[in-house]
Amino acid sequence: MTNDPTLVAALELLGRSLQALREAVDRLSAEQLNARPAEGANPLAVLVAHALGATESWISLAVGAELPPRDRAAEFRTVVDDPTAFLAEVDDRSATCRGLLERAEAFDATRTGFARWTSEPDEPVTAAWALLHALEHLSEHVGHAELTRQLLDG
Repeated sequence: MTNDPTLVAALELLGRSLQALREAVDRLSAEQLNARPAEGANPLAVLVAHALGATESWISLAVGAELPPRDRAAEFRTVVDDPTAFLAEVDDRSATCRGLLERAEAFDATRTGFARWTSEPDEPVTAAWALLHALEHLSEHVGHAELTRQLLDG
């Protein structure tokens, strides 16, 4: 477990967001997870798949880990057939994200990496930016997921 104060703080914030994201999809049917709450809106399954894919990628960049394989476009085509398996995947992906921060020994905020917007490396960003963006982006999608859940619950 890391003792770097930046990573410890990030772990706390990350943990809260991941728990809230899980709670937003817990105890829902496949139909509910795949439902669009409004025309053009993303279903909860899509929001969660995208949020977790992006979080893992940005945290990997922040701590200098190898970027995971990612198909961003496929995240937006997510359809859940088995809610239990989906929750297990949410738990596994969440554990992976936490593990990236837990295993990092020290945080070098000035290290630069390349954000992968497509299949090719793209924009250079600092580790500090990548970590803050990971937490910010996840938090925004948690709020979106919570509002979507409220709409589904009526």
